[in-house]
Amino acid sequence: MSARPIDCEMTVEGSGPALILVHGIGAARDAWRFMVPKLKDHFTVVSYDLRGHGTSPMPVGEFGIDELVADLERVRERAGFDKVNVAGHSLGGQIGPAYARVHPDRVLKLGLLSAAAFRTEDDSAKVWGVVRAMEEKGIPQVLETLTARWFTDEFIAANPDLVQRRLKQVVDTNGQVFMNVFRIYAGVEMGPWLHEVTAPSLVLTGENDGGCNPRLNKLIYEALPNSELVILPHVKHSILVEAADAVSDHLIRFMSR
Repeated sequence: MSARPIDCEMTVEGSGPALILVHGIGAARDAWRFMVPKLKDHFTVVSYDLRGHGTSPMPVGEFGIDELVADLERVRERAGFDKVNVAGHSLGGQIGPAYARVHPDRVLKLGLLSAAAFRTEDDSAKVWGVVRAMEEKGIPQVLETLTARWFTDEFIAANPDLVQRRLKQVVDTNGQVFMNVFRIYAGVEMGPWLHEVTAPSLVLTGENDGGCNPRLNKLIYEALPNSELVILPHVKHSILVEAADAVSDHLIRFMSR
């Protein structure tokens, strides 16, 4: 049975080639708010809320990566573009390549931002450990762990409001949906099939990202037949907020080539 898509809430801004932005766990399309002003001068930027996130409809029952890929294809259809660039952050960095594998004729270029693949047993144990901690203690109780994984100390000290806004977004996301997407993020292993993704791909992560670290991103870069690797110095996981200009500049440079 093919995965059934949900019509996710979306925003279309700017002009030029299409660039669909795919956010991560417990976020929404406003994750890209610091980048869209720059990106929309070069692209028709399509941002959307994943199912059960932001203002998108709630899914019925459990879902997997196939459903998230089907949702992205619906976004492309509804936006009215034959071919699109796709950039995804974190879980979005798994959805993008999974989409490109199923719909190779639809993808111009890919951006894998703070993504993970080729996890060792130890890497997997760590990410599943976060999942178990949330299941046992509750999501709000694990927020401090997430804050430290996502933001640098300086950013936390200088931007408490932005950090709080991100944490509130996590808590406000339906708990079942949040755990569902976290399990997808923990369980999807792109390693066995990444070499099949032929779209030119920008592989970009933060130097100090714990879960989506440079070691894993080098392996992603080596597996993708047509790719470029960028490691942003100093930053951790929340690069869309903490390094918005740098990430935008790399996407514009790579996708405009």
